[in-house]
Amino acid sequence: MPLKDQITDDMKAAMRAKDAARLGTIRLLLAAIKQREVDERTTLDDAGVIAVVDKLLKQRRDSVAAYRQAGREDLAAQEEAEAAVLQGYLPARLDAAAIAAAVQDIVAALTAELGRPPAPADMGKVMAQAKARLAGQADMADVSAAVKAALAR
Repeated sequence: MPLKDQITDDMKAAMRAKDAARLGTIRLLLAAIKQREVDERTTLDDAGVIAVVDKLLKQRRDSVAAYRQAGREDLAAQEEAEAAVLQGYLPARLDAAAIAAAVQDIVAALTAELGRPPAPADMGKVMAQAKARLAGQADMADVSAAVKAALAR
């Protein structure tokens, strides 16, 4: 079943269960998906839906940090609850070792392509390939840290 259909089914289940918090988050997600489909004049596949979920999840994490800094624990807790609902729609994330191994593969391929080991100035090239390969499987902040570590050697 496509992820978008699963989200719609979950919305219906949340309506039946009268779970207002979950329902609100799912509606927000479906609205973001619909907005992206309208903006791009296309129908999103699972990868596109995962990208939208990733973006919303990052916004929630940033909001939690801002609310905590401002001393608003009530709003931070609400954002964390929304993040937990959104997290359920993402595939299992790669661990640090798997991310590092994927980055090493990318660096090795780039070394062969460039004819020299990539330097820290080549981070953009490595990140572009890493984003294409690891999108939806890993948090890009973790990937960026792995790329910096690999290029610093």
